[in-house]
Amino acid sequence: MPIKIPNNLPARAVLEDEGVMVMLEKDAARQDIRPMRIGLLNLMPNKVKTETQFARLLGASPLQVELTLVKIASHVPRNTPADHMLSFYRDWEDVRSQKFDGFIVTGAPVETLPFEHVTYWDELRRIFDWTQTHVHRCLNICWGAQAAVHHFHGMPKYALPNKMFGVYSHRNLAPASPYLRGFSDDFAIPVSRWTEVREDDIPPDCGLRVLMASDEAGLCLVEDAAHRSLHMFNHIEYDSGSLSDEYFRDVGAGKPIEVPKNYFPGDNPSAAPLNRWRSHAHLLFGNWINEIYQTTPFDVAEIGISAMDRRSATSPIAAE
Repeated sequence: MPIKIPNNLPARAVLEDEGVMVMLEKDAARQDIRPMRIGLLNLMPNKVKTETQFARLLGASPLQVELTLVKIASHVPRNTPADHMLSFYRDWEDVRSQKFDGFIVTGAPVETLPFEHVTYWDELRRIFDWTQTHVHRCLNICWGAQAAVHHFHGMPKYALPNKMFGVYSHRNLAPASPYLRGFSDDFAIPVSRWTEVREDDIPPDCGLRVLMASDEAGLCLVEDAAHRSLHMFNHIEYDSGSLSDEYFRDVGAGKPIEVPKNYFPGDNPSAAPLNRWRSHAHLLFGNWINEIYQTTPFDVAEIGISAMDRRSATSPIAAE
């Protein structure tokens, strides 16, 4: 099945050129299918590239996926044209009455700031709380994952002496997890961050389970069953050229930046990088979508309602 995105979204042309099936809104309206409703809270500075990266992975599913682009109401992006935001994004306040099968919170270029100093921190905290009653499964990425474990579990983040920047080997620590179905024992994932969260700070008995980690880059993927969330601290969604773009952007701006590790062949920035994580990115998103499909209520209105509450609402006693 294809992914349903706005007709004129720039990602559409890119995805169609790559062979990803994309559905027109008018065609989706004619089909008698309950699509998987996925919201994307896009906090990244380059909105268009980020939209494309996530739509590519979501669109590879055999299920019909309807993608809703969401933005923080209290923050005006500086790197994306206002007409793009107006045409394709909805403020969270405008969709908070809706329910979603899945919801993704991206990374953001604010990781060196204390959480409480981020201008939209209060709104993001309300969004995290809202997901507990209006979203079936969440996937938080990079700074979004750090923010989520800080909000729900009080875990701090730590500044790194140097940017963790490159493609690092990771280990599969939970082969039986449905989210890691088909994963190799070790695999490569892009990392680009100035801060980290640490396994030693995971509160005892909180239910957090480490699924992926790297000897060099630390925590990568943590399951938070109590909050129906996955926290991915690295950028498995990145394109082949994402780290290259970041590197040359900083070089051009005169900022101190090292060549990303294990990325350019021979550590030569003039050589085209090889993508060694694409297949595992598709696996992770495919497994996440499948887990949503297997467990989400058929009636979208029942998302966020516990099984006990549903039974109580339909019992003869409750109906009297």
